[in-house]
Formats: sequence, structure tokens, C-alpha cells
Amino acid sequence: MPLTLEQLNAASPAEALALLDGLYEHSPWIAEQALAQRPFRTLAHLKHALAQVVRTAELDAQLGLIRAHPELAGKAMVAKNLTAESTNEQSTAGLTHCTPEEFERIQQLNAAYNERFGFPFILAVRGPRGTGLPKREIIDTFARRLDNHPEFELAEALRNIHRIAEIRLNDKFAAEPVLGNDVWDWQEKLAEHSDPGFAEKGQLTVTYLTDAHRACAQRVSHWMRDCGFDEVEIDAVGNVVGRYHPAAPGARYLMTGSHYDTVRNGGKYDGRLGIFVPMACVRELHRSGKRLPFGIEVVGFAEEEGQRYKATFLGSGALIGDFNPAWLDQKDVDGVTMRAAMQHAGLCIDDIPKLQRDPAQYLGFIEVHIEQGPVLNELDLPLGVVTSINGSVRFLCEMIGTASHAGTTPMDRRRDAAVAVAELALYVEQRAAQDGDSVGTIGQLQVPAGSINVVPGRCLFSLDLRAPTDAQRDALVSDVKEQLAHIAARRGLRYTLEESMRAAAAPSAPAWQHQWERAVDTLGVPVFRMPSGAGHDAMKLHEIMPQAMLFVRGQNSGISHNPLESTTNNDMQLAVDAFTQVLRQLAEEPQP
Repeated sequence: MPLTLEQLNAASPAEALALLDGLYEHSPWIAEQALAQRPFRTLAHLKHALAQVVRTAELDAQLGLIRAHPELAGKAMVAKNLTAESTNEQSTAGLTHCTPEEFERIQQLNAAYNERFGFPFILAVRGPRGTGLPKREIIDTFARRLDNHPEFELAEALRNIHRIAEIRLNDKFAAEPVLGNDVWDWQEKLAEHSDPGFAEKGQLTVTYLTDAHRACAQRVSHWMRDCGFDEVEIDAVGNVVGRYHPAAPGARYLMTGSHYDTVRNGGKYDGRLGIFVPMACVRELHRSGKRLPFGIEVVGFAEEEGQRYKATFLGSGALIGDFNPAWLDQKDVDGVTMRAAMQHAGLCIDDIPKLQRDPAQYLGFIEVHIEQGPVLNELDLPLGVVTSINGSVRFLCEMIGTASHAGTTPMDRRRDAAVAVAELALYVEQRAAQDGDSVGTIGQLQVPAGSINVVPGRCLFSLDLRAPTDAQRDALVSDVKEQLAHIAARRGLRYTLEESMRAAAAPSAPAWQHQWERAVDTLGVPVFRMPSGAGHDAMKLHEIMPQAMLFVRGQNSGISHNPLESTTNNDMQLAVDAFTQVLRQLAEEPQP
């Protein structure tokens, strides 16, 4: 019989420890300490308690935990000395049936890894879906992680151990993240569509109104119909819009959603997670024959990334009346105008002004999104409540000095443009860190026609400055500009500074942020508040209605805009559960 929380909470300390035996390899001390926090409200609460015991343990205890794990396809497997849990996991991933070549490669990696880090390579080989990783992916991950810094790799090993424990705990409790699996599967299927030049390489790229983009729109619209949405359409800019009607006609709607386009060679979850989580919730409402006092409008925004045309947030912008007709004459790299692309896709350009929403018809906008950063991952937290989407300013700049001979120009006579920008970069790093949650980046750095034996006379560079409030951002910008002027004057240089983009911060509406906080707390997960450094469609909707976002932890140190972008079925299940809880809370409130 599956274990239950009621059993675990009621058991004696010795009985409870026996019930959790095998979660962490040969390390019962973790469960023993976590059990002191009983009663557990939810399985997520228990998982977090276990992870926090490890997180707060001494380094020697953490290393002991890692070293208690067997090597992948190692001596213990060959000798059949693995625990039952490890045997099942390595078997599920096919490691018990390696070819001679695969086995030899893994042994080489095991030896190299142990020599570099002093502990065995740990990977949750049942993977983020729980069904097992392909051997090729295991070997590639093994090789990639050999290049990590030792401190980072220790943390990555512990994160994988927590995932192993989570899956083992699911098995003990027969807890299947059914809706998380469905959301996972939708994203995998949608990722089958990719633009030419990338699809052939196994890379995911879906840019505005390409064949792959239109295929994605069709798939999402069909799935929305299957989920029971009452109305589904692809609108005049390519947004996929599904509406689930309220219990009574004339009631307002809750708007939600995210984007389905991607960056070039990107990940499967950026944006798309925020479409499929509410779709799963609507499907469950439909299956149970339930209507809410408000309707639900889920929007798969057609364009957020600005990859094919310079029209970032085109999809969500159209809904607030922010579509610039001049965009229609923009050309992509192949010379195709946006107008021609829209016409080819069968979109009615004349209907774009009709897309503007009346905010009086909406309660607000909420968005679920993968975090796209390392914070939740490092804290072993599955969810984060967004307090504000950072405001940002971008500049395109040039530092101008004098090109001169690298061998004959004394160090105190140089007017080196590149060194000046390097000094500025260090200042940006130091200044942004003073605020804690401000960020500053020089992402482009170029010495035009530079030579190995020439002191750089020109340096082109970018500046990207962000902060959770406009005032904090503007103070950062002011200080950086002042320092830039100071560096240039001291070094006898000139510079140009062209502002290329300015976006206002989008603080979460307090009442809506509180809805997410209540939902997360109900799941038994600590409420962690954090700003969003990246821009999101919620920024646009923020201009006409209250908004708030929920972040979901990413794997692989939270990397995004990258093929390694990933999250787990359990974390996606928690996102669905949190969204469902928000719907429940709203339904219990008096409707205006």
C-alpha cells in the first residue's frame, strides 16, 4: 500500500524513519532531522524539509552524502551491490545494458570526474519527466559537467540528489504528477516544430510567422479545443486565444498566458509553460463540468522575443493598442516584410486595431513563467512570487581614443579605448551589486579592425541596466553615466552614448501578488519573493490592468534561452496546483 502523510505524521520517530528509508543513499540522518518538523501539510512540504536539512548541513556531511552514491554504470553496478533504488534508476535509464563502447566511455568519464572533484558524478538519471534519460544525454551531461567549477559542481550534485530523492518519495507515496506530465508532454510535442536551418540540427527556433510558428499556433489551438475552451481563435497578429466562459453571461474575465515564439536555438519552456499551465486548469474545470464566477482567457502570444523583426512584445502589445503600423514595413534577413509575412499567413491586418482589450472587462492578468535564472534552483525552492518586472535602459556606445603601436607607445601615454571600457565594465559590476537586485551588463564589446599589435583606438560596446523600480534604475543609470564621463576625461578619450531602449518597471499589483503568495503557502512551499530581471508579456498588460507573475524553478542552474533549459514534471504540477488555487481563491471572493 502507498504511504500517506497521515501515516507518516502519526508514526513514532523510529517508525517514521523506517518509512522514509532509502530516500537519500545510505544517509538516514537527513530524514531523521527533517522528521522533527512534523506534521507535514503536503508532500511538497516534506520534500522541502528534507532539502533544507542537506542545505544547512556542514560541508563534510554534504560530501559524505555525495560519496555515499554509486558511480553510474560503475563497479557497484557490475558487482550487483547497488541498493534496490539505485538499481531501478540505472536500469530505467538503460545503464544496465550499455554497449561495450558506451560502458568504456562512462568508465573514462567516471575516472576523470573523480580525479577532478574527489566524489562520484551524480545525475538523476530518471530525468525531469521521471521516465529515464537517454544514454546519449547522460554521457553528454557527464562530459559537460566535467568543466564546471568544483564549488558549482558540488551544488549541482546535491541538486540532483534532491531530484533522485523526490522521485523516490513519489514512488513511496504513489504520487504521480499527472497534470505536470501532461504539461511536459505538450511542450515536448510543440518543440517538434522548428525553423529550417535549426530543425535539421535538432535545435529549437520558432520565429514570428514562419511555417514552424504557424504550425505551433495550429497545435495550441487544437489542444485548447480538446481542453474544452468555448471559443478558440488565431487573431489578426497570430495570437492563439482561448476563452472559457463564466458561469453567468456578462461577467469579467481573468486573462493569462505567455508567448510561444522562441529565441534562436532556445529552450522548450520559456513562454510556453505559461500557456500550458492554465490550459491544464481549464481542462480540469471542463472535465468536472464546473464554471467559475468569471471567465478565463488564455493567450498564446505570437511574438515576444523580437527575433525575426524588431517588434518585441508585438503579440501582447496589440492587446493594449500598442501596435506600430511602421513595423509592417520592416524586413527580415531574407527581405520579407512583416506585411508580406502576415498576408502569407492569412492574417487580416486591418483587424489589428480591433484586438485592443477593454480593461473594464477583465479582473487582471497573471502569468506563469520559468524563472530563467539560478536563484530558485540554488535555494531548492520550486516556486517564486514575482514582486516586480525590472525596468531597463539600453545604450549603444562608442569609446574613442587613439590607435597607436603596441610596442612603442609607453603605458602612460596611451589613449586605449578598450581598457577604458574594461574599467567601466568593472564599475558597472560593482555599482549594480550595491543595490542587491539591480543588474548591469556590457554584452557587446568590439574593437573594430583591431590588431594584436595595435593599441585600440575605438571600442564599440553596449550597456544594459535594470532594476525593480524606475527610480532605482535611473539612479544606476546616472551613476554609470557619471563614471563613464569621469573615465573618459581621466584617460583623454571621447565617447558617444545612444539610448536604444527604455522600459518602465512593472511592479506586481499587491492584491494579485498576494493571490500567488496565498496559493504557494497552501501548497506547503515557502513563499519566496523575487524580482524578474527579464521582460515578459505581463509588462505590456501591466499598462492597462493589474498583473502578477509566478516563477517556476529551472534545472541546470536555471539556464534559459538555451537548449539546456529544463524543469521537472513535479515543479510543473506545483505550478498547475498554484494556478488552480488562485482560481479557487478568486471564485470565493465577491465579484464586482
